[in-house]
Amino acid sequence: MVDKYSPRLDTVFQALSDPTRRAMLRALAGGERTVGELAAPFDISLAGASKHIQTLERAGLIQREVQGRVHTCRLDARPLHAGAEWLRHYERFWTGKLDALDALLKAEDATKSSPRAPARKTRPPRRKP
Repeated sequence: MVDKYSPRLDTVFQALSDPTRRAMLRALAGGERTVGELAAPFDISLAGASKHIQTLERAGLIQREVQGRVHTCRLDARPLHAGAEWLRHYERFWTGKLDALDALLKAEDATKSSPRAPARKTRPPRRKP
């Protein structure tokens, strides 16, 4: 099990918490992009895009290479492994709970659909006069 209290894991989830950063990672999954290319789909400045990229860099999710004035970013998905492991732990937990619920519901359906013998009506005993 991955350490539940890892500061690195916190940093990865914090980086993934923003939809702009998640979209940037999706773009980088298709290959290297410049900061300008990453910023283009969003209504943000290059400075704003750079702040998002810095957050992703701190989490270790991207690597930036600078050649002159051009900053090129590429995805490094290795830190996502720790997050996936953390999520897998809870997936196993919920899968077990949902399997138990499924079995319970199937058993309930089986008892409802099986024919039952009609219930006998019992009379109270007669009193002798």
